[in-house]
Amino acid sequence: MTSKRVAFKVHGTVQGVGFRDFTQKCATSYGLIGWARNTTCGRVEGEVQGDDETIKKFMQQIDKGPRMAHVVKLEKRDMDLLDSEDHFSVLRTAESRFTSEA
Repeated sequence: MTSKRVAFKVHGTVQGVGFRDFTQKCATSYGLIGWARNTTCGRVEGEVQGDDETIKKFMQQIDKGPRMAHVVKLEKRDMDLLDSEDHFSVLRTAESRFTSEA
């Protein structure tokens, strides 16, 4: 299995609906590491790391979101692996760091 890290940004009705907690539960259930947070522009973004197939399953769930969410767009891009994490965290709201691939 090949490990990879993917940054993601979720657009739609994704704040105030438990999206970050949903993301953390999904990631933890799959054994993935990384983080998720709300952004000041009204989206949820994060990074997830693990094997390719598991990340694909995780992204399918994130693309649907929890019951009260309405996902209209899921952006993602590959990143370099990190060795400094050992679990999936929910972080405080901040400015978005997500940049689309050129």
